[in-house]
Amino acid sequence: MHNYIRKRRKERHLSQDMLAQKANVTRQTINAIENAKYDPSLALAFKLATILETTVDQLFTKSEDDND
Repeated sequence: MHNYIRKRRKERHLSQDMLAQKANVTRQTINAIENAKYDPSLALAFKLATILETTVDQLFTKSEDDND
């Protein structure tokens, strides 16, 4: 899954740590999501979308590698 979290986070001048604090997760979690090493739960995806003032659909897209 591809995501635009890094782009949206930087547009809002948030560090990974700041975003993590707002989402009640660790900075490592944000880093892993941004680097496509971890897919967040649906609840976390919605929380990130709210914090980043966007929708889940705009934050995440299916990558060509995804088989589903």
